[in-house]
Amino acid sequence: MALNILFMGTPEFSVPILKSIYESKHKISEVYTQPPRKRDRGQKLTYTPIYDFSKRNKISVRCPDEINTEKEINYIIKNSPDVVVVVAYGKILPSTLLSIKGIKFINIHASLLPKWRGAAPIQRSIMNLDKETGISIMRIIPKLDAGPVMMKSKIEISRDSNCENISKKLSYLGAETILKALDLIEKGKENFVEQNESEASYAKKITKEESKIDWNNKAKNIIGKINALYPYPGTWFHYTGTRFKILKANEVKGNGKPGEILDDKFTIACSENAIQILELQKEGKRIMKVSEYLKGNNLKIGTNVEEA
Repeated sequence: MALNILFMGTPEFSVPILKSIYESKHKISEVYTQPPRKRDRGQKLTYTPIYDFSKRNKISVRCPDEINTEKEINYIIKNSPDVVVVVAYGKILPSTLLSIKGIKFINIHASLLPKWRGAAPIQRSIMNLDKETGISIMRIIPKLDAGPVMMKSKIEISRDSNCENISKKLSYLGAETILKALDLIEKGKENFVEQNESEASYAKKITKEESKIDWNNKAKNIIGKINALYPYPGTWFHYTGTRFKILKANEVKGNGKPGEILDDKFTIACSENAIQILELQKEGKRIMKVSEYLKGNNLKIGTNVEEA
């Protein structure tokens, strides 16, 4: 028998998962997403990717400012979902909602729990130079990302992985895995295993301060940060009084004082080895390959980028 699903999600990451459920035998009775926000100079209201998908496919969608209200909780109870699937909704579900009998609340989290609980699991796993990551399907409890896990699926983090391409891979992996999880729930064969608290780590939100490059770090760690923060917010450094964002770079052999420009290819020394910039963006300008930038700009070889 098909399950009655209530879906909660907001960003593009959630869309393939909602689409997967929508195209399955299960019924989506309601979708919840964040309310529209005013963006850009025109202050035009922008709706979430989940809202847009729902409207295109004629799925009922709600976007309340608050979910912890009597009105919304009563609406969800009236909907009588078998399962509430949460994927990057952006709001914490209150215990009054989680305690409703007869409804299973499950979350798709973009890490291999208990590792990287919290707001930025993809960025932190790349920044930490992890070799693998994945998605976890867990029961939601009041404590953040600490509920028992039903299912995990893994992918490799390669040297050229970044936040953008790993996010896409995990989104589609989640779309596959959620159907397996829902089928087990439908058959009453789901098995939730408690997380090992001693192995838990936390992926705190990325701050603006973190995006500045510290050349006293090893090249491999700087590359990890560049990939983790691609394409947004991006990593940056100062050169000739201007902020430059690095979009892509390679680790190369090189010796020099941290921050020193080593050659005419825009190779910069780190505390161990060096990075060769491949793609950059000068503040206020478009993104370009470093070879294009160097056609009209001479580097001050031997100088420190922060002092030039």
